[in-house]
Amino acid sequence: MSYGYLGKIIRLNLSDRSIKIEEPDDIFYRTYFGGKGFVAHYLLEEISSNVDPLSEENKVVIATGILTGLPIAAMPRFAVGAKSPLTGGYGQSEAGGFWGPELKKAGYDGVIIEGKSEKPVYIYIKDDNIEIRDAKHIWGKETGEAEDLIISELGDRSVRILQIGPAGENLVKYACILNGLKHANGRNGLGAVMGSKNLRAVVVKGTNKIPFYDNKKISEIGKSFLSYYMENPLSRGLYEYGTNGGLMGNNAGGILPTHNFNKGEFEGAEKISSETMNDTILKKREGCYACAIRCKRKVEIQREDMVVDGKFGGPEYETVASFGSLCENEKLDIVAKANELCNRLGIDTISTGMTIAFAMECYENGILTEKDLDGIDLIFGNDKAMLQMIEKIARREGIGDLLAEGSQIAAKKIGNGAEKFALCVKGQELAMHDPRGKVGVGIGYAVSETGADHMIIGHDPLFQKEGFTLDAIKPLGILEPIDPLDLSWKKVRAFVYLQRWWSFFNMAGICDFGPAPRGAMPIKDVVALVNAATGWNASLMELMTAGERAINMARLINLREGFTREDDTLPDRLFDGLKNGRIKGTSISREEFKEAISLYYSMIGWDEEGVPTKGKLLELNIDFN
Repeated sequence: MSYGYLGKIIRLNLSDRSIKIEEPDDIFYRTYFGGKGFVAHYLLEEISSNVDPLSEENKVVIATGILTGLPIAAMPRFAVGAKSPLTGGYGQSEAGGFWGPELKKAGYDGVIIEGKSEKPVYIYIKDDNIEIRDAKHIWGKETGEAEDLIISELGDRSVRILQIGPAGENLVKYACILNGLKHANGRNGLGAVMGSKNLRAVVVKGTNKIPFYDNKKISEIGKSFLSYYMENPLSRGLYEYGTNGGLMGNNAGGILPTHNFNKGEFEGAEKISSETMNDTILKKREGCYACAIRCKRKVEIQREDMVVDGKFGGPEYETVASFGSLCENEKLDIVAKANELCNRLGIDTISTGMTIAFAMECYENGILTEKDLDGIDLIFGNDKAMLQMIEKIARREGIGDLLAEGSQIAAKKIGNGAEKFALCVKGQELAMHDPRGKVGVGIGYAVSETGADHMIIGHDPLFQKEGFTLDAIKPLGILEPIDPLDLSWKKVRAFVYLQRWWSFFNMAGICDFGPAPRGAMPIKDVVALVNAATGWNASLMELMTAGERAINMARLINLREGFTREDDTLPDRLFDGLKNGRIKGTSISREEFKEAISLYYSMIGWDEEGVPTKGKLLELNIDFN
């Protein structure tokens, strides 16, 4: 009997409506662990370089991890992957919520979706019953209405619904996928891939228990975590303030993205802070499956001039900064409305905010005119214009049709110098963290297989001084504090170790806010949970090696798609000085950054051009042929 996983993966072809159940062996699970490992494996083995991301030849891989569904904090996550329409390379995004554990309760570790339906459909999985159902009555609806229609049709309010919105149907290159209306596989435009297949939703209902090897040990670790996690300031802060709790600290440090990353300090920061949210529009703290951290926010507004529905959750830090400081909007109610709109329409908040900020700067510099923008006065700080642009992008109306391509493609089409205002890596917009104040994040942006991604490692401030977080990661081999602005070999070495650890999280189904260093759970307990879940005798080395394996498989995919060393860099703006804030004038040295990338390649076992060596691949059990 298998433990921690069910040993079954659904392969469903929408073109011929065939449904097969595959049963990989135990070695497969111990090699890839699920999540990112499964995604990288299937995309490497089954997608060729000439596939159009929005064609029926692309595949959607949905994968839980071996720890997904553990009845313990921070183990709810699953990954969705495909060739990305935004970057043209390896595409992957993770989400929490309740959908992943539900799929495992239904008896499956993942779903591979192939082909394209002739008409809109959704997939319904209830234990052994798997159906492809008509979705023409749902197509075109916003996510809230679509969820209500599916629940009414199935007569079961307990189903878990993973769906796209109008943005995905309209093939917006950064459309997202939502479960529970507020948990998003947000990045890389995977919602557009589902839309291109005429697939509106994957609905799951499971009635079985997930088999784990040692439930007593799992319970012991869970109870232990509950006894101390609130003593950890990072975990306590997530409960009290959500992910937006770091906004004021970033602003004080001069690294809060403002005016499209021109500035690092925003005068209106306090008005959009978590403290202000707690005092005004916060209605409830919510969490994911079995998680006591409860970092999610539910906000509501009921006014004559504005209504924000709490069923769409509330804005996290990335969303607050994207629609707040980045666009120089200091109105928290507008941020909340922007979040609701994005979740109703199914569009990534980070890329949406960044693309609007890009257009604002183009307008500010006369590259786009009010006529180009459908008569909208898109100046920084125009909150109503920002909300209009979200709708236009999601529905591809007017200027929204161009901006729906993402800021990098839009900039190339606009020309006249617009390219310098599109802040992307590999085609994906930066997240709301400025590497000029924490350079390890910059390395992550540059080498991430998915384009600019802020969740590649724990951020530099976590290990800048002695204390809990540094002590917690000493088992990884990081023993001394490292300054956030340090770009030496010590920072690169720490990055390499942390990247493997974070990559493993994305394979196993672990939320970054649970284990050390971002959370309170010790590394030894994570290893113990793997063994308690599976019955294996895994070590920390095995988990780190698995994380490294996934990194290398994803790298091979991007190399196949034509990415080179030249793509492992940062937007030019980050090599220029910040225009205000505590570290005004600070920039990243272009030459030092290039040297750091070379050193990263060497440490991870790649050649000077960023190609994994034959020896490295074989060491990781990757047949490079």
